[in-house]
Amino acid sequence: MSKLRPTGMLSSPVFLEHDTGPGHVERPERLQAIFQALGKSGIIADLLPGEAQPVAADHVLAVHAESHLEAVRDAVNRARKEGRVAIDADTQVSERSLVAALSAVGAALAAGDAVVSGQWKNAFCAVRPPGHHAETNRAMGFCLFNNAALLARDLQEKHDFERVAVLDWDVHHGNGTQEIFESDPSVLYVSLHQSPHWPGSGAASERGKGDGEGATLNLPLAPETGDAEWLAALESHALPAIADFEPRAIVLSAGFDAHERDPLSETKVTTEGYRAMTRAVVACAESVADGKLISLLEGGYELDALGESVVAHLEELHAAPR
Repeated sequence: MSKLRPTGMLSSPVFLEHDTGPGHVERPERLQAIFQALGKSGIIADLLPGEAQPVAADHVLAVHAESHLEAVRDAVNRARKEGRVAIDADTQVSERSLVAALSAVGAALAAGDAVVSGQWKNAFCAVRPPGHHAETNRAMGFCLFNNAALLARDLQEKHDFERVAVLDWDVHHGNGTQEIFESDPSVLYVSLHQSPHWPGSGAASERGKGDGEGATLNLPLAPETGDAEWLAALESHALPAIADFEPRAIVLSAGFDAHERDPLSETKVTTEGYRAMTRAVVACAESVADGKLISLLEGGYELDALGESVVAHLEELHAAPR
């Protein structure tokens, strides 16, 4: 009988050192809340943990412009003297932010390697800063480097995966991931998000450009929608599109800020809604990608709701066939 493969989970204490300042919703307490919830639930004992390591800075050039890397590096260098530096109204960096951001990328790439090799059946990366708003040449929306896009490209370049799907269910549209891949037919980007909402992108009419036309699928959901509407969009539209695309792996931008208690959304997804959505994605990954699913933390800003939702998410990942 083959050895059962665990669900892997990568994180690092360095993520707590990314200091966004007093009152900022994307704060270190988010990860502390996740680990407290995991400890109370007992699920953490069933996971294979690992500590994320930073990648070399030039790894981010796989999807980002060199000028973008230099801009982030310059901001962090200024933060060493000033304490914190605002890249924009939402996005703050401190002296440890570059190491944290490169470690978030490192977590994503290491999780991809472990899942592709068969060491782990699937994986979750509890990282910060998040990534899906970071564009080719722009940090924004709390995000410095696009972890999901970098993982998708790494799966293609290192593991020779011809097609990769990125599914994004953060309540905010992943404008960065869409921008990076909008002309690329080899990466399918599918997003469920509240609309209207910040950052204002993600209309259903946005389907990609040039050779990538048709490889972007936006599924905007109205304020006040909840479990039924989000699960229907996932099961009736998002997952069939992924199945038709036949990716070798699925990257999940797992934001939990569509939760009914989250302060940054008007949607009403419950913790059990996230459980049901995870179960559906796991089943899709099993049917089209041999179970290869790597989940990356994006948003989620009400601490108890975030912890509960990640526990439900990991319980369903762990329950996947092995």
